[in-house]
Amino acid sequence: MISVAWGLAQWIVVAVALQRLLELVLAKRNTARLLAEGGVEIGRGHYLPIVLLHSGWLVVLFVRTSADAAVNLWLIVFFVLLQAGRVWVIASLGRYWTTRIITVQDAPLIDRGPYRWLNHPNYVIVALELAVLPLAFGDWLVALAFTFANGALMYMRIPAENRALESRRSH
Repeated sequence: MISVAWGLAQWIVVAVALQRLLELVLAKRNTARLLAEGGVEIGRGHYLPIVLLHSGWLVVLFVRTSADAAVNLWLIVFFVLLQAGRVWVIASLGRYWTTRIITVQDAPLIDRGPYRWLNHPNYVIVALELAVLPLAFGDWLVALAFTFANGALMYMRIPAENRALESRRSH
């Protein structure tokens, strides 16, 4: 009989995966509503690679981390603070938050919450998450690989999002 033991790291990864699934439910609902209101999706071609990157990150973390891996609690605390940042981003965007780039021509640009200081606070949070969680489990290789891959995808996504928002910024 094969025994599958989960350690603290695996439970943390499962909790993060559940959080992301709940976010996807909210994102799907917001996306459907925005599209029904005349919103337009931009950058659809890079969406699937982003989904695969984030899904792969969680799977790789779960599989590569041993059940008895030491967990750096300071980095976990930092990761939890990053989750608070995610919630702040989602709450600030409200009905406009989605995992896709959906622009509604007459919708106001959000300038509250972290958007007072940064154009793309969620992308900063995600970049940090992709590094911090694997580092909390002592896996610098996963931190480096997924952070680099995310950077390559953001090289495409951020300009696409900026172009989508440009006409609304000039109002």
